[in-house]
Amino acid sequence: MSIGPVQVLVLGFAEPDFKGDVLKELDRLRESDVVRMIDLLVVKKNDDGSVEQLHRSDLTEDQKREFGAVAGALMGYGMAGEEGAEIGAEAGAQAMAEGGVIGEDEIFYLEEMIPPGMAAAVAVIEHRWAIDLRNKLIDAGGVLLGDAWVHPRDLVAVGIIAAEEAAAH
Repeated sequence: MSIGPVQVLVLGFAEPDFKGDVLKELDRLRESDVVRMIDLLVVKKNDDGSVEQLHRSDLTEDQKREFGAVAGALMGYGMAGEEGAEIGAEAGAQAMAEGGVIGEDEIFYLEEMIPPGMAAAVAVIEHRWAIDLRNKLIDAGGVLLGDAWVHPRDLVAVGIIAAEEAAAH
């Protein structure tokens, strides 16, 4: 199983207005093999304190076990070499089969932490579009020296710093 880069997003919604558009877009991206939702949890706390949940994954049960085995093996290898990889693969497969990346502790935490009238989401997304590109880069002898996500707010911060430096000179 080839796994693309995995990103974890944690989002808050001060005034949630869920109409299904986000899920439709995620479905479209999955159908196009752009991204795959490894695990998604959305928790909404109503004004009366009651809680609604959406827990979703694009993985079949077999894919969950396989993904868990690969991720667990990598972590186990990092901890204890080949022996650790075997132990990690078994533990990872079992953990994913029992529920996914986002477990009961995270669900409880979100339910307790968000105030009434708000919602929060945790999404574990695999970037499928990057798999072939990564493989071509490796075939060309490339190695990752670093990576970072650049957000619009980062560009604003760079502009502020540049303006301050220009004013100082």
